Amino acid sequence: MFSTFTKILKFGAPYKAYAFLNILFNALYALFSALSFVSLIPMLNVLFKTTEKRLSPGKYEGILSLQTYLKDSLNYYVSKQLEQNVEGTLIFVIGIVLGLFFLKNICNYLALFFITYLRNGILKDLRNTLYDKILVLPLSFFNEKRKGDLMAKMTSDVTEIQSSFLSILELIVREPLTILFSLGAMFFFSYQLTFFVLFFIPLSGWIISRIGKKLKKQSANIQQEQGDFLSIIDETVNGQKIIKTFGAGAQFKNRFNKATQRFYTFSNKLLHRASLAGPASEFLGIAAIGVLLWFGGRMVLIEGSLSGTTFVVYIGLAYNILTPAKGISKASYSIQKGNAAADRILEILNAENSLEDHPSAIPLKKFEKNIVFDRVYFRYEETPVINDLSFEIKKGQMVALVGPSGSGKTTLTYLLNRFYDINQGKLTIDGISLEKIQKKSLYEHIGMVTQESILFNDSIYNNLLLGKSDASVSEIIAAAKAAYAHEFIEALPKGYQTRIGDLGNKLSGGQKQRLTIARALLKDPQLLILDEATSALDTEAEQQVQQALEKLMQNRTSLVIAHRLSTIQKADLILVLDQGAIVASGTHKELLLDSKHYKNWVQIQQMD
Repeated sequence: MFSTFTKILKFGAPYKAYAFLNILFNALYALFSALSFVSLIPMLNVLFKTTEKRLSPGKYEGILSLQTYLKDSLNYYVSKQLEQNVEGTLIFVIGIVLGLFFLKNICNYLALFFITYLRNGILKDLRNTLYDKILVLPLSFFNEKRKGDLMAKMTSDVTEIQSSFLSILELIVREPLTILFSLGAMFFFSYQLTFFVLFFIPLSGWIISRIGKKLKKQSANIQQEQGDFLSIIDETVNGQKIIKTFGAGAQFKNRFNKATQRFYTFSNKLLHRASLAGPASEFLGIAAIGVLLWFGGRMVLIEGSLSGTTFVVYIGLAYNILTPAKGISKASYSIQKGNAAADRILEILNAENSLEDHPSAIPLKKFEKNIVFDRVYFRYEETPVINDLSFEIKKGQMVALVGPSGSGKTTLTYLLNRFYDINQGKLTIDGISLEKIQKKSLYEHIGMVTQESILFNDSIYNNLLLGKSDASVSEIIAAAKAAYAHEFIEALPKGYQTRIGDLGNKLSGGQKQRLTIARALLKDPQLLILDEATSALDTEAEQQVQQALEKLMQNRTSLVIAHRLSTIQKADLILVLDQGAIVASGTHKELLLDSKHYKNWVQIQQMD
């Protein structure tokens, strides 16, 4: 539990100055908290006229007589002042009380003021680290995780850490020191009563910890269910057309209702158990005060070993201990809940990135010769996808991939992008193994246009800037014109500054695809990957996009996946794939003569 807490606290290293100031003012708060109660004794003595009259100051005879010395000295001073001015003495002792309470609360505010920077700084850096990690994790990680669960970890789990984990930072120093200083004052007045309090605090903590034993598991269940129904919401929003067309609203409603019902059940169990913390600690505190009243009352009324005013202040000090002790016991609940959230967050932070750059990886400065797949094998988990596949893409060539769905075409583009590593064989660019090339430099040379037009909820201008972050306005317009997109962009309400909605849903399919082509043109890559870039378009949109694609492919090395015959007839090399293997290769004319697979594919295209 504490190791998890320590891992989260490591994010506070840049804010250690604020932590030091928080500790300083918490220590002062604890000191003034104890002194403010002690200062009530002379005031009560004045009010009830019980000040012991002294004609001479106390005599210091060593550390063991410190209590008597301080008491006699205080009584001597107050007695002397009372003889001269009763009202002035009362105002003076009240001023001391008010001053100490004022200093206590000022220190409390300053401690909370500085810890705010520490808590919020940890949250900011934690979120940034999570996001940075998500940016570098391989695709395989996201294939295994639900998007809603990832969103829940970055939002509600981080918020849970703020409200549960980090909220106890202010208790770590303040409450223990408050107990320590108060206990010191209590020992000063009566060690017999204080030993009882020392027995009660661990007993109370043990009882409270027993109540909260199952909180971590229940809290983890709640966070898991929250991730589930966030995933359902995401699927519902993105799949509205299918849900409505297939009349699947009732099915999704049922799924969502089951998820929220589970969330409801787990939440009730968690809150019922957590709600026991307050009443249990409150009752235990009152029980302790009750026993203190009995035990201390005997010392005041029967034994006479303790004055009434001192006992009243002692009860206040005892309460001053029980309140932070109660806070510490309740903090154990927060730690349990925060620990469950932290464990889920650490799942992401500790996730291994199997595709990190090799220590000896070098930058790919320029693509000059060829790309070679040499007896490449690849499988998703245990499912073979690419089997003993070999071919070469020479610089300047257009190589096309055709074949049925599931034949491995898109997987080849993923391997070339190093979204996955091959299991066996060699994949080289200019003779350098792909895993020995720094990924950042690899992506600088690759441009990609996919069947699904991946755009972001931002302006057209900012979406195009992804192709080249420092592009000028004239460069962006030139790329848009080359992609036959400038005309429709200008017709939009705000032109290039028009926001296009989630995934560009305010635009037509053809418009979105032309924007992705403009983005690739702006990047000006040496190697271009086209993954069925026109297959989802109608005939008119396809013609417009096809013109843009031809311009994009000019003087570039291209790897093209296409369902349309028109896209690949001009290819320098066509590879026919089936079940992860190349069953035929050649130009369009050669394959029409020699390949039954290709001829069948062409006939299907012509029928379309």
